[in-house]
Formats: sequence, structure tokens, C-alpha cells
Amino acid sequence: MTLDDLAARIAGCRQCPRLVVWREEVGVTKRAAFRDEDYWARPVPGFGDPEATVLVVGLAPAAHGANRTGRMFTGDRSGDWLYRAMFRAGFASQPTSQHRGDGLSLTGAYVTAAVRCAPPANKPAAEEKTNCAPWLDAELELLKSMSVIVALGNIGYTATMQAMTRRGVEVPRPRPRFAHGGEVRLDGLTVLSSYHPSQQNTFTGRLTEPMFDAVFSRARELSRSPSGGSD
Repeated sequence: MTLDDLAARIAGCRQCPRLVVWREEVGVTKRAAFRDEDYWARPVPGFGDPEATVLVVGLAPAAHGANRTGRMFTGDRSGDWLYRAMFRAGFASQPTSQHRGDGLSLTGAYVTAAVRCAPPANKPAAEEKTNCAPWLDAELELLKSMSVIVALGNIGYTATMQAMTRRGVEVPRPRPRFAHGGEVRLDGLTVLSSYHPSQQNTFTGRLTEPMFDAVFSRARELSRSPSGGSD
């Protein structure tokens, strides 16, 4: 299976009834600013370089962001923050991400999420996170060059650590708690954790652009290490 094959399978998923109803309802009612657009309104596959050394794991598509555009972190303010930081770190071809045809490409990085459908109130249920877990497992299997994971927010971090455990990677016990700027060295890779670039975090100053830049600069540094970040 290729990443393209996986993307097609993800986009066709209807496993979680609550999420199916919500994403499709949003696609019909729309936001006034986007009333003339056709919403994607399906699960959103990962996006980026198949040879990525850095994997970014977010929470879930935003109702009027990726659920509208069909590309992870595209068309909303969280995406603005993410791709600006990735551009400055040399992973993104441009600092903006507006729609699937805007020319954005990633080099050395791949962006995904713990949950693939927009959840009501941005809060996926435990069962929904469990149902989505195999998609992240499949991406980890296909991204053969990956050596660094940037986990955005506690949900992204928890999903990452659970995926590592399912892969048979020895995760420290007790599992290190989520913290912005945290680093956890695992077998052949490093997990970096960052506050999610949500409006709640960026508007309040809990996450600043220099803080976010520092995470992606560290990801760039570790991805260049021949030992997969175990320096």
C-alpha cells in the first residue's frame, strides 16, 4: 500500500456515526464567508513528503478549515501558524496554506492528525480516537525515513505515544507527561511536544511564534542527525 492508497481509504471512512453527521452537516450549512465553496466534508488524509524525516501530529481537522479544504491544517488560523513555522524551518515551500491547489509542498515533513474528521467542539470521543488510530499506525509504517515526531497538543502527544507502544517501541514508564518543548527519546526517533497552535493558545500568548519556531528548529536539527536524534 502507498500513501496515496491510504489517503483514498481514509477519505472513504464512515466508521464514526457522530463525526459523519457533523462533518457533513457543516459542509451543508457552511460558514457565511465560505457559502460559495464546496466543502470537502470527509475524513482528511495526511499531507506531505513520502520521504519525510519529520512527522507532525495534530488533533483533528477544523470544521471550516481542513473539513472545508480537504488538506490538513489548511484554511484556518492554526494552519497559518503551523505552515509559517514550517516555512521558516525549511520544511514548507511557502508560509501560507489556503486551499489544495495553492502550490504548497512540503520537503522532509508530513502532516497528519490523531483524528481525521472534524469533531463537534473540537472534542473527539475516546471511541473516535480509537477508531482513527489504525490510520496513524499505517502512516508510521509507510513513512520509512521518519525519525522525529512533532506532537501538537496533549491529544496529538497521547496518540503518538500510544502508536509507538502498538509498534512495539519501548516507551518509558511512567510515560513522560506532555509539556511544551518536551523531548522523549525512543528507539531510533525523538518525539517533540508543542502546544497546539489553536486560537485559544495563540490569542492568549500561551504559544508564541518564537516558541513554535524553536520546536521546528529543533526538529530540523534532530532530523539531520544520522542516529535519528539520539545525540
